[in-house]
Amino acid sequence: MPIATFHTIGCTPRQRRRLLEEGSVVYADVLGSPIERVRVYVTDHEPDSVAVGGRVVADGAPAAPSFTAVVLEGRPAEQRARLLAELTGLAADVLEVDPALVRGHVVQVSGEDWGIGGTPAAQVRAAEIRQRTDGA
Repeated sequence: MPIATFHTIGCTPRQRRRLLEEGSVVYADVLGSPIERVRVYVTDHEPDSVAVGGRVVADGAPAAPSFTAVVLEGRPAEQRARLLAELTGLAADVLEVDPALVRGHVVQVSGEDWGIGGTPAAQVRAAEIRQRTDGA
C-alpha cells in the first residue's frame, strides 16, 4: 500500500534515482512495511511550469519540491509525523534545498477504498491475518 510521489523541479537522473531508492527504504522503515509493497514515483516539472509564492521558478523563485505519501487509515500520528520529517529530510538533502521549502502531505485512505490486485485492502489484510492465525 505505501505510495509516495515526489514533485521536483529540474531533477537530475542521479537525484531521481536517489529519491526512488532511498525514499523506498525510508518509507518501508518508517511504516515497518515489507519494501516489496512500497511504490515511489518522481514527477519532475520544468522550471517554467511551477510557481512558488506567486513567482515562476524559471524567473528566480526557489525550487520548492513537494511530496504526497499515501497510507492506510489507522497509522499512529507519531508514525505519520516521522514519515513527514524523514521524507522532507530526504528531499532536502537529495535536491539540495532548504528543508523549509519542502512541503509534504500524508493522505490516509480507508482499507475499503484502496485496492490490492483488485481487492479492497481491508479484505486482503483480513485474509493475511487469518492465514497467520491459522498457520500459528
